[in-house]
Amino acid sequence: MLTVVLLLAACGAAGEAQRPGTSSGPPPALAATVAPGQEILTSVPTASLPAVSPSATPPAPLAATVNGRYVFLADYERRIAQYEQALARQGNDLNSSDVQSDLAQARQDILDGMIDSLLIEQGAAALGITVTDEELESQVQADITAGGGQAAFDEWLAATGQTRDDYKVMLRQSLFSQRVMDAVTVSVKGEAEQVHARDIVLDSEQTAQQVLAVLQQGADFATVAKEYSLDETTRDSGGDLGWFPRGRIAPELENAAFALQPGQLSGIVGLSDGYHILQVVERDAARRLSPETEFYLKLALFDEWLAAQRASAVIERHVAE
Repeated sequence: MLTVVLLLAACGAAGEAQRPGTSSGPPPALAATVAPGQEILTSVPTASLPAVSPSATPPAPLAATVNGRYVFLADYERRIAQYEQALARQGNDLNSSDVQSDLAQARQDILDGMIDSLLIEQGAAALGITVTDEELESQVQADITAGGGQAAFDEWLAATGQTRDDYKVMLRQSLFSQRVMDAVTVSVKGEAEQVHARDIVLDSEQTAQQVLAVLQQGADFATVAKEYSLDETTRDSGGDLGWFPRGRIAPELENAAFALQPGQLSGIVGLSDGYHILQVVERDAARRLSPETEFYLKLALFDEWLAAQRASAVIERHVAE
């Protein structure tokens, strides 16, 4: 699945400086758009101008254009500098090969994020989604209060190399991202059809045929999984995958699992990691989704929506990442 980043970061991709008075993680208004445990990459959006004609001369050097709107080189370079400063504060040697490799990836991630931020804003306009100045200022004040007051907020800004305007830009895009995500994932409800299944993973089709024959003769699936499965994650639990809805596992396994009734065995499903045999233990036509699974499904839909925006956009990159 395309890894979507919701364009949230406080101090470049390092994320090592948090606001005093808050738990680790993004500021309050941003936290809602990040899955538990999900790493946040640097993608603070840049300010941009309205769409312009192809013949218009940009008022400053550009890093990219997105459907005629500008990502300025100075904004891009400032984000790179913030990221480098964060790495240095963590004690990293910026000249080491590992850090240089990390920086090369960060340059790509940062520009991708700045491009995506404009695509989300443009997509929001098409969906009738807005963020007013009044809403933005109200949320900034709420975050300052939640973070321990103005002094703590100013300290956090200084520690992360930002200004209040930087924070407002980041917060504005966070609100756009969350509202667009809510709009394009409205089909994901709190419950869905799910199956509870077990899985055995084997290293060859021949071995899989032999194990399938044993299972078809009535051997206990969990016992066989503990003895033969190569999947170290599920082997000790008898191959138990738990409950899952459509869209959560590999399509080939999903199709096999949802075609079964409780107690039935699948055929052999060959994937890159081995040969799988599934057994469905239970089915539920409308089982409550866990918060993690619900977020995963929403994120997958948001990924698809954002990928479609990229595919239909006119994007020009003007820097070597």
